[in-house]
Amino acid sequence: MSGHSKWSTIKRKKGAADAKRGQLFTKLGRELSIAAREGGADPESNFRLRLVVDKARAANMPKENIERAIQRGAGTGKDGVQLESILYEGYGPGGTAVMVEVLTDNKNRTVADVRRIFTRSGGNLGETGCVGWMFERKGSLTLNPGDEDPEAVALAAIDAGAEDVKVDGDTVEVYATVEDFQRVREALAKDYTIEDAEITWIPKTLFQPDIKTTVQNMRMIEALEELDDIQAVHTNLDITEAALSEFEAA
Repeated sequence: MSGHSKWSTIKRKKGAADAKRGQLFTKLGRELSIAAREGGADPESNFRLRLVVDKARAANMPKENIERAIQRGAGTGKDGVQLESILYEGYGPGGTAVMVEVLTDNKNRTVADVRRIFTRSGGNLGETGCVGWMFERKGSLTLNPGDEDPEAVALAAIDAGAEDVKVDGDTVEVYATVEDFQRVREALAKDYTIEDAEITWIPKTLFQPDIKTTVQNMRMIEALEELDDIQAVHTNLDITEAALSEFEAA
């Protein structure tokens, strides 16, 4: 199981708690607004918006909240807000590559918050491009194979046009190029339950520091994700089972 997969699993487990305190809805609302602003308010013609709408529904975000966020982004709501999409890059403890996706209405506030967490954690916020070359933009989705053999589901994903597939217990992670992602997702959705789907940054190679440094990185990522302005954090950190146990035990 890759480090990317492990952190995705941790985030899914945290999802219910995040929703209870409203933080997840805040992040989803911003993501809905920016997707609607950039591609229009119709999910049928705006694939990015459709992905976020599906994510919001899976998190049990109220329908009126979803519609209000879309209207806000499209400029048809009463509470229009100007959000800026920013991608920060930097290094975590031990030199781990980190990319932070942000949606903010106050860039100065957000960069100060992000820099503070990097510095406090033993990392540093870098210049644009310092680690971006270590990642690729990909479509990523997680399938629940149900009663079917996960390996058979993986083969079906390849047949649907997936670029890479990883089987981990009772989940199948599917990766595709951004260009093919909509087609792959729609093909697989006909036969399988899609638990999560997004266009994300995938590291080309993984970096595995010692357990202590890995846990420090995980705590930094966790702190970043607790900021309302942060939409996603991506890293090339390879999380071992030992490091995961250490993190969860603390």
